[in-house]
Amino acid sequence: MMQWIRCVLLTCAILAATVHSADGQQSKKKNRLTVAAKPPRATPADSLKVAKGFQVELLYAVPQERFGSWVNMCVDGKGRLIVSDQYGLLYRVTPPAEGKPIAIEPIVAAIGEAQGLLWAFDALYVVVNGRQRPSGLYKVTSSNNNDTLDRVELLREIKGGGGEHGPHAVMLHPDGKRLTVVCGNQAQLVKCNTSKVPLVWGEDHLLPRLPDGRGFMKGALAPGGCIYNVSPDGKDWELFSTGFRNEYDAAYNHNGDLFTYDADMEWDFNTPWYRPTRVCQVTSGSDFGWRNGAGKYPAYYPDSTPAILDIGPGSPTGVCFGYGAKFPVNYQDAFFICDWSYGKLYAIHLKPQGTSYTAEKEEFVSGTPLPLTDVVVNPVDGAMYFLIGGRKTQSALYRVTYTGSEPTAAPTGWQVKPNARRTLEAFHGVQDPKAVEVAWPYLNNPDRYVRAAARIALEFQTVSDWQAKALEEKDPQRAITALLALTRATAACPQHRKPGQPAPSSQLGGEILTKLNEIDFSSLTVEQRLEMLRVYHVLFSRYGSPNDAGRTATLAKLEPAFPTGHRFVDSELAQILVYLQSPQAAAKIIPALLKAPTQEEQIEYARALRVLITGWTPALRQQYFSWMQQADGFRGGNSFGGFLKQIKDDAVATLTPQERFNYRDFIAARPNPNAITSPPRKIVKEYKLEEVLPILEKKLATGRDYEHGRKMFAEAKCASCHRFDNDGGISGPDLTQAAGRFSMKDLLVSIIDPNKEISDQYAAVEIETEDGKKIMGRIVNHNGGGMTVNTTMLDPNANVVVKSDNIASIKPAKQSMMPTGTLDTLNEDELLDLMAYLLSRGDRANSMFKK
Repeated sequence: MMQWIRCVLLTCAILAATVHSADGQQSKKKNRLTVAAKPPRATPADSLKVAKGFQVELLYAVPQERFGSWVNMCVDGKGRLIVSDQYGLLYRVTPPAEGKPIAIEPIVAAIGEAQGLLWAFDALYVVVNGRQRPSGLYKVTSSNNNDTLDRVELLREIKGGGGEHGPHAVMLHPDGKRLTVVCGNQAQLVKCNTSKVPLVWGEDHLLPRLPDGRGFMKGALAPGGCIYNVSPDGKDWELFSTGFRNEYDAAYNHNGDLFTYDADMEWDFNTPWYRPTRVCQVTSGSDFGWRNGAGKYPAYYPDSTPAILDIGPGSPTGVCFGYGAKFPVNYQDAFFICDWSYGKLYAIHLKPQGTSYTAEKEEFVSGTPLPLTDVVVNPVDGAMYFLIGGRKTQSALYRVTYTGSEPTAAPTGWQVKPNARRTLEAFHGVQDPKAVEVAWPYLNNPDRYVRAAARIALEFQTVSDWQAKALEEKDPQRAITALLALTRATAACPQHRKPGQPAPSSQLGGEILTKLNEIDFSSLTVEQRLEMLRVYHVLFSRYGSPNDAGRTATLAKLEPAFPTGHRFVDSELAQILVYLQSPQAAAKIIPALLKAPTQEEQIEYARALRVLITGWTPALRQQYFSWMQQADGFRGGNSFGGFLKQIKDDAVATLTPQERFNYRDFIAARPNPNAITSPPRKIVKEYKLEEVLPILEKKLATGRDYEHGRKMFAEAKCASCHRFDNDGGISGPDLTQAAGRFSMKDLLVSIIDPNKEISDQYAAVEIETEDGKKIMGRIVNHNGGGMTVNTTMLDPNANVVVKSDNIASIKPAKQSMMPTGTLDTLNEDELLDLMAYLLSRGDRANSMFKK
């Protein structure tokens, strides 16, 4: 502690009380601070793209050797900003009036390394993600009740800090009486007084999980990143939500709903378990399904919570709502999120739907480079402020104001609106004799957030009060939801079972399985099938393999159902068939594997087959191993090769000694990165817009083939870069909702002539180095010494590192990274089916597919 006090005093002695900026409005072209040893070169404000009617000012380029690299900020009670250096101290910043200098002063308190700051209850709350001090929640006050913050109190230590996935943000709860604290997935679970989350979570993987292909957090188990509600004195902690990967920040809207922007795992690019960065509505008791490696829950699992909007690849950092800003009303209501990697500040526009929301994103501010770290609204001046920096990169503070003509008055009459979800959430964390009666009718509600809230309410009640009711329920959807709750509430996941905890009742497990098998699978919707199959997964994971009668009955029900023709239903079915060692599994799944159009779907089947022992023939084994050699040509993130190796190693482990000898060449073969996954298609013709558009207008209305269109999406290499209906690559935009944003003509133009209008989100840059080299690509990462640039959308690992001191210039590229000629290998029917697929938004029942 004394060392830090001396450090602060020394800093105060060196610094003047006020630091005057020489690089704000007065000098937009020359962004230099002459007092610094190295003139800081922040991205100029006039090079940024900003939404119509707004302007951005560069207020201060931070001299790193003096103030470090800023990553977090809050507004204090007097409208000043408090900012934190990622690896250093805290500073107080007085925003300048127009034409005035900025004032910066160090905070005396011996604290730093903050990733969460909040001014509340006449104190500064600080979440430290520390290397030099314990990570945790701190309270900083003035010992003399003046403007000098000098007294530090550790309210609660949080283990697992020091990296970039530890403790993060802190904010004021809507009730005005508590704090909300955000922690990433490397922070250890904090001991809580109460929990809104049922303490029954588990891994719940039916087949052995593939841990991260490079070993990252290999032994880490659920619950992952967590969000807590905390009393101001730090004594009472309530677990509110779990299952995040690395959500950095969060914010409440006026209706009291919490939102966050969760990170992806970029090493998983182009695997079926990759999940994009995503905006999440954080509801009571929710689990967002982070599990290590290939174990992440897909969005359709009923015991997980989906995103309300997938953003795509990126690095989520600070977030805030626009409340208090002198902005037009639609921006006051917007949820602003920062993407550090790609330099985007998005405005997320939310629209209520049921008890949740739909969302659309808008690029509010963007630039290159622009490693955004945090964003706040200052209610005193009505301006928005954002920071860039982090990882010892050049840091800067910017201000956004509205200069347009639309009204900026704040709306009135905001109040929390009651709904079914909130009614059910009142039973979370408590036992109430009314809970079962109130919750039961909602178990088949069409709103999945309501269904989940009802299930969670049940899981907190005494099981004997509702077990028989669950086993007797006749409504299929209500039975599926109730059986999931019953399975979770009565059996601990093996990986989370405490020493001495009794094994679950095999009799009850058999009764649950019998009830599941009574539900008519063929009559269910796709969503209900997925939820029902998930109950089988959790049941077998927690209760173990069924007895012979149960296994026979389950296979008799599910073997004839495969394949259904639905990508995700078949994936879940395949896992069950393999788990039960169906003698038909290999003969059914291998053809599906070879027929699957995308590498993601193929990997899903191959992952299941790797632990199948029964039912193999030499021909089927040969086809499986041949696929593995072909898969060497697949491309993905940093862990991709490691995942494929694990699949191969597990498959080899199932071989008999004789089979090991027969396939010795395959076992000894090393991965071939030059393997060809499929032969190149021949050019049919060079399509022009004026000839294609009339064909589509005449022949697209009916008679198209959805599955053939999906196949063309893969064969035309669209799936290498783009996602559609939660499948495919990630380098380009998700095209699932493209038909809602673009007309058929606009979509066609973007395919035939990708250089005509380049999406800002996926635009490339051209970097010229001091030694005369030119590099075109997308900046995907930053560090203190430079940046990482991806040079081809077809390979997430095709990266070049460019040192900052070797960069002569950076400018937008004139060409799109999307290749031309995408349609030129397709005949007319193939082209029509592809376009119908793209325009369908993933709806197989669309009229275009009627015969």
